[in-house]
Amino acid sequence: MIDKLEDVERRFERLTADLSNPDVLADSARLQKVSKERASLEKLVEAFRTYRKVLADLDEVETWLGGGDADEKAFAREALPGLKQQREELEASLKILLLPKDPNDEKNVILEIRAGAGGDEAALFAEEVMQMYLRYADRRGWKADILDMSPGNAGGVKDATVTLSGDAVFSSMKYESGVHRVQRVPATETQGRIHTSTITVSVMPEAEDVDVHINPADIEMQVMRSTGSGGQSVNTTDSAVRLIHHPTGIVVKCQQEKSQLKNRTMAMRMLRAKLYEIEQERIRNERDSARRAQVGTGDRSEKIRTYNFPQDRLTDHRISLTVHNLPGVMAGDVEEVITACRTYYQAEALKAQTAGGPKPSA
Repeated sequence: MIDKLEDVERRFERLTADLSNPDVLADSARLQKVSKERASLEKLVEAFRTYRKVLADLDEVETWLGGGDADEKAFAREALPGLKQQREELEASLKILLLPKDPNDEKNVILEIRAGAGGDEAALFAEEVMQMYLRYADRRGWKADILDMSPGNAGGVKDATVTLSGDAVFSSMKYESGVHRVQRVPATETQGRIHTSTITVSVMPEAEDVDVHINPADIEMQVMRSTGSGGQSVNTTDSAVRLIHHPTGIVVKCQQEKSQLKNRTMAMRMLRAKLYEIEQERIRNERDSARRAQVGTGDRSEKIRTYNFPQDRLTDHRISLTVHNLPGVMAGDVEEVITACRTYYQAEALKAQTAGGPKPSA
C-alpha cells in the first residue's frame, strides 16, 4: 500500500508543478484537466502525509519506551494508545480512498421521479419525495432546476425531472435509484386503512458533449404549448419542446422555460443523460455480474426503501438500515441514509478487493 501511495504522491506533485507551467496555463482544456485530477488526489495525499507523520511519531514513542528517561517513558506510555488508534483509522481511510473511483462521481445528475402503483396516493408521495430531494439539495448548497413536471389527477406529480448541480452530486445521489415504497393512511381513506404505494427514482449522471455523440439527424423535435400552471406564456406560445431519438425510441420533454430555445437546450441535456445511462448499462452488463451485485445498480425493479408513516420508520432494505425520523427525512434531513449507503458499498468494495475478487467502484 505504501508503494502505491508514494506513486500517487509523486503524481500529485507533478500535477502541482504543472499548474505553474506556462504551457499548461495557456491551454484552458489542459489546465482544467490537470486541476481536476489534482483535486481528485488531494484528499488521498493529505491523508497519506498525515499517516506518514503518525508512523514517525509512533517510531519515536516506541524508542522512548525502550530506552528513554523516566519523563520520556511516561510521555510515551500516555501517547502510544492515541497514536495507534490514529494509525488504524488512517489505514482504514486510506484503503477506502485507494478504491477505484466511479468516473461519474463528480458529475451533476438528472433526477427522474415517477408515480408507480397506488394511483393518486403514489402521485402525492412522488411530489413529497421530490421536495425531500430539493430540500436536501438546498442543505448541500447544490443548484436544483425542475425541467419538467406532470401533475397528478388529485394533486402531486405523475412524473418530474430535476437537475441537481454542485460538488460531486452523483457520488451522493447514485444509491437513490430504485423503487421507494410508502405505507400510510391516505387523506382520502375513510376507513383508516393503511395503503401501500410505490414510486420510482432514477438518478442519471449528466453527460457532457464528449461523453455521448448524438447525430442530429436521429432527433425529431416537436413543439407545443406548455400546460399546467406557469406565467404568461403558458398556453399562448409554442415554447414546450419534445425530442424523439429514433434509434432508441427515447422521448424527452421540457416546458419549464418561456423560451423554446432554452427548453430545447434542457431537453438535449436530458436526452444526453439517458443515452449515457444506456451506454453505461451496456458496459456494466459486459462486466462480471458479481461486481454489479456488490456495488448495486439501482435497478428500478428493485424495492430499495420503505417509508412507514404509522410507525415513523424508514427502512433501507439493501443495507438493513432503520431510521425513526420520517418528518425530518421528508424535510430534507436524509444525509444519514445517504452516508450509510455510501459507507456500506465502500465496505463491500473493500471486502471484494481484499479477497482478490472483482473490484467495484466505491
